[in-house]
Amino acid sequence: MPEPTPEQNQRRQSMESGDERQAVWTFRGYHLDPGNLTTSLVHLYRGEVSRANMWRQRLDSTTNWAVISTGAAFSLVFSSVLVSHAIILLTNLLVTLFLYIEARRYRYYELWSTRIRLLETDFYAAMLVPPFAPAADWSETLADNLLHPTFTISMWEAVGRRLRRNYLWIYAILELAWVFNLILRPGVNLTWQRFVQEAAIGGIPGHIVVIANAVFYLGVVLVALFTRGLHEATGEVLPRYAAGQASMGDALASAGRQLDEPEQPAWFRPHKRRQQLLAQIITDHPEAVAERLLHDLSRGVTRLDGTGMYTGKSSPVLLCAVTVTEVAHLKALVAEEDPAAFVIVTPAQEILGKGFGSLSQDA
Repeated sequence: MPEPTPEQNQRRQSMESGDERQAVWTFRGYHLDPGNLTTSLVHLYRGEVSRANMWRQRLDSTTNWAVISTGAAFSLVFSSVLVSHAIILLTNLLVTLFLYIEARRYRYYELWSTRIRLLETDFYAAMLVPPFAPAADWSETLADNLLHPTFTISMWEAVGRRLRRNYLWIYAILELAWVFNLILRPGVNLTWQRFVQEAAIGGIPGHIVVIANAVFYLGVVLVALFTRGLHEATGEVLPRYAAGQASMGDALASAGRQLDEPEQPAWFRPHKRRQQLLAQIITDHPEAVAERLLHDLSRGVTRLDGTGMYTGKSSPVLLCAVTVTEVAHLKALVAEEDPAAFVIVTPAQEILGKGFGSLSQDA
């Protein structure tokens, strides 16, 4: 077996000496002290808040467009009897376009807002209540969100939330304006037949216009109602836990629990399981590589004895289960210890055990 290099000996001596300052911040492989970690997270938080505020302003801009369009339609229709009430119906379509644009912007806003909430609930809140105990998967979730940004809410939820917050009122005002424009015309006796006749637009019969208008507003109300149960957004002022789960007060009261006890997940935390992988490492320095994976990556390592069929040489094989965000770190550690190592990373259907899923049937 080759002799360890001076760098490997120095690293091993540092680990064995119990250097707490180094041990604290090898969590992600960066040899930084806790102060640098806190400073980095503070700057990340400030950056994400700034980006979320920018997108929040863009949401307000889209709402302003809808309000201005509604006011312009009122001015045109009620200022002259020559202007057709179809302007109001066309304004409905324009407002719907603004709703779609705002919902799309809201999804981007939620992407940054999710990161902010993860830092607030699992770093800052945990820091204020001893012992400092963030959720077991919060840093992995945040890292996965940074490496692979994906929308945290669906388009339907975004449309439903913006609809219930602002656009239902705009639609209601437009509908009332359309009705009053038809029934308050001078010299017109108010009857249902007369109302339907006045609703006609060009060659489109009035009853077709009335039915299309009713179907449109029924669809708007149904979207607002059926998306009410979608509850993945974090940008609203909402508690960390969903109704029926533990409250924030209960969570803080149990802050002194053992760190290995199950953690009540935050309702907004992405429920998608991060990709799990199995790394197979064929190396001539199994002890050095395993030591780095155990201490720097905090993952278990299993050694198997293998034989190269071409050379007939005994070649130890190390097995290490990791998540997708840890692959780059694993490859860097292996390359430092043995640049000639052979590494195979394969997807795993499911990994159960400490640090991954639970073996219990009710998990």
